[in-house]
Amino acid sequence: MKYQPNRLGTMIDCSRNAVASVESVKKWIDLTSSIGYNTLMLYTEDTYEVSGEPYFGYMRGRYSREELRGLDAYAKNKNMELIPCIQTLAHLNALNRWPEYKEHFDVDDILLAQDERVYLLIDHMFATLADSFTSRVVHIGMDEAHLLGRGRYADLHGVEERFGIMARHLRRVCDIGEKYGFRFLMWSDMFFRLASGGDYYKPETIRDEVKKIIPDNVELVYWDYYSTDRAHYDAMLTTHEKLHPGTWFAGGLWSWAGLAPHNGYSIRTTEAALQSCAMHNTKNLLFTLWGDNGGECSRFALLPALFYAAQAAHGITDIEQVKRNFLARFTVTWDDFMLLDLPGTPGGTSEQVCNAEKYLLYNDPFLGLLDDTTGESTARDYAQCVEKLEIAAEKAGEWRYLFETQAALCRVLAQKATLGADTRKAYAEHDMTALRRILHRYEETERLLWKFFEVYRAQWMKENKPFGFEVQEARLGAILMRVGSCHERLLNYFEGKINKIEELEETRLNFFAPDVKTYYVNEWQKIISPGVI
Repeated sequence: MKYQPNRLGTMIDCSRNAVASVESVKKWIDLTSSIGYNTLMLYTEDTYEVSGEPYFGYMRGRYSREELRGLDAYAKNKNMELIPCIQTLAHLNALNRWPEYKEHFDVDDILLAQDERVYLLIDHMFATLADSFTSRVVHIGMDEAHLLGRGRYADLHGVEERFGIMARHLRRVCDIGEKYGFRFLMWSDMFFRLASGGDYYKPETIRDEVKKIIPDNVELVYWDYYSTDRAHYDAMLTTHEKLHPGTWFAGGLWSWAGLAPHNGYSIRTTEAALQSCAMHNTKNLLFTLWGDNGGECSRFALLPALFYAAQAAHGITDIEQVKRNFLARFTVTWDDFMLLDLPGTPGGTSEQVCNAEKYLLYNDPFLGLLDDTTGESTARDYAQCVEKLEIAAEKAGEWRYLFETQAALCRVLAQKATLGADTRKAYAEHDMTALRRILHRYEETERLLWKFFEVYRAQWMKENKPFGFEVQEARLGAILMRVGSCHERLLNYFEGKINKIEELEETRLNFFAPDVKTYYVNEWQKIISPGVI
């Protein structure tokens, strides 16, 4: 019998600053429904209006109830179910910043279980969802609560076995949601982590007694974005079938590794995962587009991976046929659209995710923390990326802006990627001729950074609410100021006004361990400086 999932859905992250505008969500609904998707989740930690909670999503671009009702009706008209996807345990760090909610938290971003203030807040959440969505399915999150019960909870109640804490909290949340007619989805990882000491992907460690704490009206969602090995998915799906039949599978379309997409890696993981899902007859599939560290990448830049997942879920796996179908739907060639991946790995594809476009953009010219990840061909590779992206942009139609953004980024990196390493070399050799040339590169880097900022801002405002872009302005503004400051100090050294540059005198150490072959660092604060931020 041919494999046919009941649900094929996407989940877009609207919690890491990039809150998709109402028009952008409608465009996403139009697009995904046209290629076979029938479900959409909006991942909103605090970015939705909650009655009686004025600080909930304050100045974060939260969706109003009216906006959500409108989107719900729009989705229904396209035969798509809009399902709320929230958090009722962890991942509420944005809420924890407000004094209003300090007493609601156990530790870090984890809510304080067994606290009535917490359950009143959750009641308010469900009341809003019931008033905003026609679906009575809600994803309640509950993933990655690594320190559950280890903060204020332990101070108040003593150190307890965490399965018990999790079970009681889950039951209480479900009891509240049931009042509003909801049934529930939740990420499955905490059941594995509590059994194995923190590791999700150890299917052999799950205990039989875990089954008893999962309510009947809860369906699990097994999420996995990292493996290209079908056997890995087979083992995890087998365990989930024993643990809780009917588990959903959630794969990843890699939109969260920086400013560029990673379609190639997303497709490889999706291929392996869907082969396993077909064998296990997994009926509900979800593909997530997260926005870690600021929601920097356009969701629409993942169109090849998004399209491939839909085609494969419906049994079309021949890549040449997929490419022909992609061209027919989007009037852009598959190979052209895949060029958007290039900024992360300008020299070619990688078996793992590398986000060079982000860490080299923010790598400090004098500190040079990530200079050792570049080579002699890096600047040339980025210059070639610019050429390829510019040619593709001419044929990209409505998607031209995506190519223009990545081309502008690559122009910056063609100048800046090796700027620090070249500065350090010329300084160490006291090569004043080389330093003169490098001074001009600092000026050109500043100019190109401004150009990139302009097109990147245009992309953001086309797709997202303006809230959250102030973070991107702060980051790009910081590197602009730093490049300008380094330029001025290097000029002072060149002209003999200062006799040394301390940062360039320091002996450099490798950022990564010596055996690391694929470079990836996504946290801006780790890239920009070893200082406290």
